[in-house]
Amino acid sequence: MKLATLRVNGGTRAVRLDSDTLVDLGYDDLGALFARDDWPAIATGASGETWPAEGADFAPAVPKPSKVICVGHNYTDHIKEMGRDLPCYPTLFTKFADSLIGANDPIVKPTETDALDWEVELVVVVGKPVRRATEDEAVAAIAGFTVMNDVSVRDWQFRTVEWTQGKIWDSSTPVGPYVVTPDEVGGVRPALEVKTIVDGTVMQYDDTGTLLFDPVHLVRYVSTVIRLNPGDMIATGTPSGVGHARDPKVYLVGGETVATEIAGLGACTNRVVAET
Repeated sequence: MKLATLRVNGGTRAVRLDSDTLVDLGYDDLGALFARDDWPAIATGASGETWPAEGADFAPAVPKPSKVICVGHNYTDHIKEMGRDLPCYPTLFTKFADSLIGANDPIVKPTETDALDWEVELVVVVGKPVRRATEDEAVAAIAGFTVMNDVSVRDWQFRTVEWTQGKIWDSSTPVGPYVVTPDEVGGVRPALEVKTIVDGTVMQYDDTGTLLFDPVHLVRYVSTVIRLNPGDMIATGTPSGVGHARDPKVYLVGGETVATEIAGLGACTNRVVAET
């Protein structure tokens, strides 16, 4: 299934994609849906109001997750381009719900930076509570996958050795449009083509099968540290090709269209605009 959170009638609704139609699932958003133990049956059987998928106004796939955990240094080529050694453990940082925007919303370039960068990421979406997950529990906890552009403010990110201040800018991070269940993408360890395209030029290209720490491992690792709740997200890292690592460096200045795509999941397509 492909599920989403749709902005409609002054609010949001959890929906299922049926061909070219979005079907209301009876909940305000996917976070509320995933909080139900029987959410797969609800999502499969619902037959509520419908809207056309073309031109849909997507909210962040999960608008208000209790946590967004992000992973750095998880593709070998990206680790090398950033001049780092391969890690023994996942490198974790956090985002907040206030950072998230819809899959087609504009990315507003903050006035405080001249080093705005792109990062396409496969995101694991959690579908049930889990803590200190076993292998089987981690597999069962994965509701599906979505796309994130982990837009990064590089000059703030590298002010210190801790990255968070460059990663949590308000209303900066597109995520969506759909959460796609594992059965549609080859299971919980999918090998999917990922890429970023800026104004028609491919800037990042890789395959999620080359992740150092795969989705199941990350659910197990993160849930050892902190409980994961329905709707929580784990962004699994970005491949090589970010603007900061290029020579000369390339940053988003405003006016560009950035598409972050993952095969089988869809794309976030965003216009970069200057903050006013």
